[in-house]
Amino acid sequence: MTDSDRWLLPDGVEDILPPLAGHIESLRRRVVDTCQHWGYQLVIPPLIEYLESLFTGTGHDLALQTFKLTDQLTGRMMGVRADMTPQAARIDAHTLRQKGITRLCYAGHVLHTRPQHMLAGRTPIQAGCELFGSASEAADAEIISLMLEVLRVAGVPRVHLDLAHVGIYQALIREANFDSQTESAIFDAMGRKSIPELDKLLAGCGPGSAGSRLKQLARISGDRPALAEARSALQGASPEVTEALDQLERIADMLGTGYPEITLGFDFCELRGYNYHTGLVFAAYCHGHGEALAKGGRYDAIGQVFGRARPATGFSVDIRALVALAEPRVQPAGAIWAPADADPALAGVVSGLRMTEIVIQALPDDNTEPQARGCDRELIKQGGQWVVQPLT
Repeated sequence: MTDSDRWLLPDGVEDILPPLAGHIESLRRRVVDTCQHWGYQLVIPPLIEYLESLFTGTGHDLALQTFKLTDQLTGRMMGVRADMTPQAARIDAHTLRQKGITRLCYAGHVLHTRPQHMLAGRTPIQAGCELFGSASEAADAEIISLMLEVLRVAGVPRVHLDLAHVGIYQALIREANFDSQTESAIFDAMGRKSIPELDKLLAGCGPGSAGSRLKQLARISGDRPALAEARSALQGASPEVTEALDQLERIADMLGTGYPEITLGFDFCELRGYNYHTGLVFAAYCHGHGEALAKGGRYDAIGQVFGRARPATGFSVDIRALVALAEPRVQPAGAIWAPADADPALAGVVSGLRMTEIVIQALPDDNTEPQARGCDRELIKQGGQWVVQPLT
């Protein structure tokens, strides 16, 4: 690297400058405050952990996204977190060990080895909530409702919510009893919604078989009528499949009543986090943005390796993505400019104003115009008193 390019940052890594940094921090505070108002306690997990802990319960889903390094003290492999959910699960199962329901929230940087999509960076600011200790549908409903509230607080317009249930695919694939290679190919084709590949892979499956039902299921997606279509296609399937469809319908009814402004959809090919999630999964989208703004689902028993298997459900959002897509908020009032004056009375006035206002005090060698610093008012001395006046 030459002296002329020492300022370069790695691809997908960038500084966050004013005023964007202020907007991001303001939203982070509002999101955390919202979660805490719902009873979720803030935790701040470490940036690095041993790999065994970071990958707990996630299969290989996070392995490729995690930067790895060697701990110079122990020689063990460590990772820079790519997702904070496993850390929250570790805290619940091993560190806190609270009885009954535990609600945790978090907000902080994560690091990815590669962007999740073309327009994404590699240093998202992830915020989220996790609810441990309840396998009830009410817990799933609470998490989805809180996610929608976070998006409302962020000013995201016209939210579309996709619902799915990984239990449907799991039950059908178990019943079909494919060999591992075929199962892997089916999973890949389902995730990409490649109907021709699925037709070829499942060509030998007779009517009424689990394979035939998978083939039909891949063709079903859309709004509320898609759920009825899925029921028809899966008629005669195992009770586990029927219960998953029932749960989707109950959650959809709840959301339709409580959040009539959102649109609902069902995507039965949604297998995101298949090795991680165990039941209901969901993702929120905004018109004009192809990637999910927020996503989550149920992931029971993730704390088992920490000695405490617990049902769990949660969601996460990318604060930076929310700031970019949210409707503009009313800008706060500008700052107050104070002169470079050693008057003790001025120091007292500035100190009091700074409890609620931005006050920038000039330095003796500062020739900057106050307006260039975002100031719209100034402190001037009138009749022996320092008073705030509009900048002229």
